[in-house]
Amino acid sequence: MPDADAIGPGDGGPEGQDKARLVGRIFDRVADRYDLMNDLMSGGIHRLWKESFVDQLVPRLGERYLDVAGGTGDIAFRVLERVKKSGRKQNVSHTQVIVCDINPSMLSVGRDRAIDRGLLTDLSWVTGDAQQLPLPDKCVDAYSIAFGIRNVSHLERALEEAYRVLTPGGVFLCLEFSKVGDRFLKRLYRLYADNVIPMIGEWVTGSRPSYEYLVDSIRRFPDQDTLAGMITEAGFGRVAYRNLSGGVVAIHSGRRL
Repeated sequence: MPDADAIGPGDGGPEGQDKARLVGRIFDRVADRYDLMNDLMSGGIHRLWKESFVDQLVPRLGERYLDVAGGTGDIAFRVLERVKKSGRKQNVSHTQVIVCDINPSMLSVGRDRAIDRGLLTDLSWVTGDAQQLPLPDKCVDAYSIAFGIRNVSHLERALEEAYRVLTPGGVFLCLEFSKVGDRFLKRLYRLYADNVIPMIGEWVTGSRPSYEYLVDSIRRFPDQDTLAGMITEAGFGRVAYRNLSGGVVAIHSGRRL
């Protein structure tokens, strides 16, 4: 999990279809161990980040949620569990969560996990690209994407699509690796990212290049202020961000006004 001076979304690296194919191959390889890798790489802290993310989303009864690039279901399950706790007296959630992911392997893992958890209703699985969502205009009350937006080929298109599918007043929420501010923490973080993450990836999944890509993709991702500006340019209002773990990750938010 690295951080370096951010490079803009179009600078260097594989672009367009080449990037899409590369990302697809990577997630095909690691899908069945993706969540294990998240635990190992972050020491389990990713669970706290996701809990904080869903806290900020404030799931409510009767709303329609879209979780993009969420194939294994981590965010979707948290949303449904929160809603069902809040609606326990009614004994029904009346809430829908749509999980959309471009990778069928990741969705397959998520469906199996949902069955294991007994989450058989209020949850649907859709294969689709964040840059061209297979959904109508103004159809969801909240759009979430966690650790996925940096993998899209054209970030601006993904943000435009998020705006398109949200209802007026709808919430946009993005959890993503970001830029560490503290110089000492930044140095430690880079050492860990460059040396430990690829090693763990090779040990657990047999795919060191997949996790070398992970490190590189985070380095190239825009910093907090740049991403906030891009979200604003996509049409969102009330754009803000909140750093977690010193900026290792950040939660960006906005509303379709």
